[in-house]
Amino acid sequence: MTRRWLFADQLGPQFLDTPDQQVLLVESAAVFRRRRFHRAKAHLLLSGLRHRAAELGAQAQYVRADTYDEALEQVEGEVSVVQPTSYAADRFVRGRGIEVVADDRGFATTREEFAGWVQGRKRLLMEDFYRWQRHRLDLLMDGAEPTGGQWNLDHDNREPPPKRATLGVPEPWWPVEDEIDAQVREDLDRWQRDGVATFLGDDGPRWAPVTREESTAALAHFVEHRLADFGPSEDAMLAADPWMAHSALSPAINLGLLHPLECARAAEQAYRDGTAPLNSVEGYVRQVIGWREWIWSIYWHVPSDYRSRNALDAHRELPEWFASLDAAGEVTANCLSSVLTDVRERGWVHHIPRLMVLGNYALQRGWDPREVTAWFHEAFVDGYDWVMLPNVTGMSLHADGGLMATKPYASGGAYINRMSDYCGPCAYDPKVRVGPTACPFTAGYWAFLDRTAPALRGNNRMNQPLAGLTRLKDLPEVLEQERVRGDAPP
Repeated sequence: MTRRWLFADQLGPQFLDTPDQQVLLVESAAVFRRRRFHRAKAHLLLSGLRHRAAELGAQAQYVRADTYDEALEQVEGEVSVVQPTSYAADRFVRGRGIEVVADDRGFATTREEFAGWVQGRKRLLMEDFYRWQRHRLDLLMDGAEPTGGQWNLDHDNREPPPKRATLGVPEPWWPVEDEIDAQVREDLDRWQRDGVATFLGDDGPRWAPVTREESTAALAHFVEHRLADFGPSEDAMLAADPWMAHSALSPAINLGLLHPLECARAAEQAYRDGTAPLNSVEGYVRQVIGWREWIWSIYWHVPSDYRSRNALDAHRELPEWFASLDAAGEVTANCLSSVLTDVRERGWVHHIPRLMVLGNYALQRGWDPREVTAWFHEAFVDGYDWVMLPNVTGMSLHADGGLMATKPYASGGAYINRMSDYCGPCAYDPKVRVGPTACPFTAGYWAFLDRTAPALRGNNRMNQPLAGLTRLKDLPEVLEQERVRGDAPP
């Protein structure tokens, strides 16, 4: 008998070869001892594992152990596993002779398919990949042409937020906690008391699905009640509405409970049925089978030294006030304080606060890419190595020198002011770069350009910003101000 070992991100039915296949589920305390995960993330992973064990009953062997090696000693017979989603897990199972089923059942693109697409290409652009995906998967296509005649409707999906506190759409679908969640919370409390593990942030109530049934309910609710409003405001931010019209399904997809193609086809069907406009559906499909699959493919494609790349020579330590999530109240900058509070409370914010508030600030300050990437992995409930390595190291911090993005995603306070309501009540002014009301993002932007100018001068897309830097008459004052500000809470 060969048992199928299901990792905590392989909880959907597609990871079994047959419905009655024997299963191994492992709960390892060492996983949580080695890293300081968000408490809500630890809860989500353990709840997902235990709910899957409850569903499978006698079909599953559930092992609690300190390490994976100790768990495997308790298993009789052979073990197989579907292709793990990280380098570390892949090395672990292959190093112990465990049979690896070489397919990527949580994704719509295998590594072999991506390697075939890459063959002979002089450039790797997500837009080219996305169009190939649409063709290959027959998504939002009318024959050989994209539905509506355009591949990309981003121009319809960059609206600033409305002049009200919330977007005004129904909230996401929320699960109801049960006795398994209560036991998980008790166990995590005990681990903290006994010093087994330490955590970031708050835990509860659980908002993300942990079962297939919960996940399909959440997907159906999104498609029916929120998808239509998703597109126009997908890049907007509101302090009182962290969810906006986002699906909040990334944890369920990353646990393997929903398949990305399933989600994309449900969105496409809404368009075909006339219940969601094309720009919202295209924007969602782009995120799910475009960007998500691109990140997954790039993770396995990049060279082995990618994790250590530091093209902008950023070596400052990640400060504890940021890393711990406990000092949001000490941060005067309203955008940063609000987003850090959101991460502390639920381990999630959507992609623009991640990129243009958290990532932008880390980029400007020159914080070490490895530390920032590890923090995103630990602090977000949907954070995994394959997600965060390209997204943070490449996209947010430009540490890869331009593989993921053709220029750094650095901006001053003007962008945040345009795309959010954070700046109105803030003590800082996004138009001011020197003095007591100087916005740390605006001043930080110019200090960042000054610091990285030697590395960026060969980038044609940075010619205009760097030219603006030379015309800044108060640059010495800006640089001195930011030197004194340093890494203290802004």
